Amino acid sequence: MHVQEWLDTVPPAAVYAVVALVIGLESLGIPLPGEIVLISAALMSSHHSGINPIVLGACATAGAVIGDSIGYAIGRKGGRPLLAWLGRKFPKHFSEGHVATAERSFEKWGMWAVFFGRFVALLRIFAGPLAGVLHMPYWKFLTANVLGGICWAGGTTAVIYYVGVVAEDWLKRFSYLGLAAAVLIGLASMLIVKRRAKKAQPARQEAEPANAGE
Repeated sequence: MHVQEWLDTVPPAAVYAVVALVIGLESLGIPLPGEIVLISAALMSSHHSGINPIVLGACATAGAVIGDSIGYAIGRKGGRPLLAWLGRKFPKHFSEGHVATAERSFEKWGMWAVFFGRFVALLRIFAGPLAGVLHMPYWKFLTANVLGGICWAGGTTAVIYYVGVVAEDWLKRFSYLGLAAAVLIGLASMLIVKRRAKKAQPARQEAEPANAGE
């Protein structure tokens, strides 16, 4: 909710840059909430005319691909000392256990680890730098990186956008249905009260002469 509120304060045109930057930095290896920012922006695009979901998905994809590529270059140049340094700086994300798990995934799945790693928070941070450290051929990395970025960023944007549109449309219909139901309930209550009042009138009239005779 804080991310959503913060994005609401950002000019619509700048939302694209914010999403691309945050996702790019996360893909580079810096632990940032890229997925949360993307989901929040995609949800905004469903009810904000100033944010185009297609442009948003393209910017998110570009940030993912470019960030991963920079992370790959840094990892290839820095090697394992880089992972050790990241472990000291970000022990929660780059602990020895997490690095070992990511390495096993890369050794077992190769390009698929890069592709599906885009959908997993831990591997999304590791994918670029670790692929460089392990000297994965760049063309293989780039292919998996581009395809994974398109499917993750574009797919997430599309799904959240349409969910937001459907939800908003449903809420609008629900509000109209609720208003109609309230009107019907009010009319029904009024008719019931009037009918009971009419039935009560003869009884009162009969009771009044009896009381007068007494």
